[in-house]
Amino acid sequence: MKVKAREEEKLSLTVNQQEKKTMTTDSKQTKNPRKCKQPINEESPLLPNQRGCDEQAVQEFNGASFAGAVFNLSTTIIGAGIMALPATMKVLGLGVGIGMIIFVAILTQASVEMLLRFSKVGKVVSFGGVMGDAFGKAGKVVFQLCILVNNLGTLIVYTIIIGDVLSGTSSTGVHHAGVLEGWFGEHWWNGRTFVLLVTTIFVFAPLASLKRIDSLRYTSALAVALAVVFLVITAGIVVIKFFYGAFICHFNVHTIGNELEDSSLIQPIVQTSLALCSSVYILTSLFGFLLFGDSTHDDVLANFDTNLGIPYSYLLNDIVRISYALHLMLVFPVIFYPLRLNLDDLVFPSSRPLVSDNCRFALSTIGLISVVFVGANFIPSIWDVFQFSGATATVCIGFIFPAAIALRDRHQIATRKDKIFSVFMIGLAVFSNVIAIYSDTTALLKQVVSHGA
Repeated sequence: MKVKAREEEKLSLTVNQQEKKTMTTDSKQTKNPRKCKQPINEESPLLPNQRGCDEQAVQEFNGASFAGAVFNLSTTIIGAGIMALPATMKVLGLGVGIGMIIFVAILTQASVEMLLRFSKVGKVVSFGGVMGDAFGKAGKVVFQLCILVNNLGTLIVYTIIIGDVLSGTSSTGVHHAGVLEGWFGEHWWNGRTFVLLVTTIFVFAPLASLKRIDSLRYTSALAVALAVVFLVITAGIVVIKFFYGAFICHFNVHTIGNELEDSSLIQPIVQTSLALCSSVYILTSLFGFLLFGDSTHDDVLANFDTNLGIPYSYLLNDIVRISYALHLMLVFPVIFYPLRLNLDDLVFPSSRPLVSDNCRFALSTIGLISVVFVGANFIPSIWDVFQFSGATATVCIGFIFPAAIALRDRHQIATRKDKIFSVFMIGLAVFSNVIAIYSDTTALLKQVVSHGA
C-alpha cells in the first residue's frame, strides 16, 4: 500500500510540473506576441507552416527598439534632396520655404496615419498589401513597379553623386575635381569606376546582405549624424562670417513597424522621425542660404568647391563633401531593402519568404547591386530618364496611392474629412508633378540646345 501511495504521489507531482511548464510557456508566448505560437508535439511538421514561423526559424528576434526605428525611418527620409533646400529658400524666401517644409511634413504624417489605419483594418502588413486589398492584384503590381522605378533610380543617382564627390565629374563641360583627386592627383585607383567598384564591394554589398532592416539601426544613426555634420559646419561658418563682417518614407513604414517589439509605437516613431528630419531640413536650408545668399547653387554641395573666406576653408569643404558621400553610402541599404523585397514578391509571389531562402536572397542582392553599378557607370543618360519616371513614382508612393486607398474605402472606415483630404492631396500631387515634369523638360531642352550650339 505504501509503495502504491508513493507512486501516486510521484505521478501527481509530475502532472503538476507539466502543468506549470505549460503555463510558463503560454505566459512567455503572451508576453511576446511576435514569437511563433504554433504548438510543438510529436505530430508537428519538421518545417513550420506559417510565414512568421518560417522567418523565426532563420533567426530569433525579439523586436526592434524605438530609437533604432526612428533612425531607420529618418535615414529613409533624408537623402540627396537635402542639398537642394538652400536653393529653394533662395527662390521662395525663408518664410515661405520653411512654411513649405512644415506643410509637407504635416501632409506626410497625415498620409502615413491614413495608410496605417487601412492596413490595420485590412489585416495586411505591407504597403503593397494595402494596395492589393483596395484594388486587387493589379493595384499591388502597380505599386511594386513604382517601388522598382523609384528606389532603383534613387540608388543609381546616389551612386553617381558618390562618384562625383570622391572622383570628380566633367558632366557639365567644366571639370570639378573630386576629394580624392584633390588630395592625391589623378590616378587609376581614384578614378570613378574603380572607386565605385570598391564602394560597392566593401560598403554596399555587406550592408545590403543584412536580412533585417533593424540590423541597420547603427549605420542609420551614423547616417543621420553625418547629415547633422553638414548642418553644424554650415551653421558654424555662418556664425564665423557674422563675426568676420521630401519626406517620402511610406515604403519602409510597414517593414519597420513589423519588426517592432510593440507595433503600436509606429505612429510616435513616424512623428518623431518627421520632427527630426524637418528640423534638419529647416536648419540646413536656413544656414545654407545665409552662407551663400544669391550665389547658392541648385545643389549647394557645388558651393563647397570654392574658398569660403575663412581659415581652414578647404579642409571644411572636404569634411562636408566626405560626410555627404558617407551619408549616401549608409542610406543605400535602407532604400535597397524594400527594393529587393518588392522585386522578389513581384517575381516570386507564391514562394516562401525571401529571408528564409538564402540562394534567392543572394541572387536578388547581387543582381540588383550589379544593375545599380552598371547604371551609374556606363549609362550616361540614365539620370535624365529617372528625373521623369522617378518624380512620378515618388509622388504616387507618397501621396496618390494613400489617398486612392482612402477614396476606394473598401472597409467603409474613411470619414468625410479623409475623403476631402484625399482629393486635395491627389490634386496637389498631380499639379506639382506636372510642374516638375515641365521644369525638367525645359531644362533638358536648354541643355540640348546649348550643346548643339
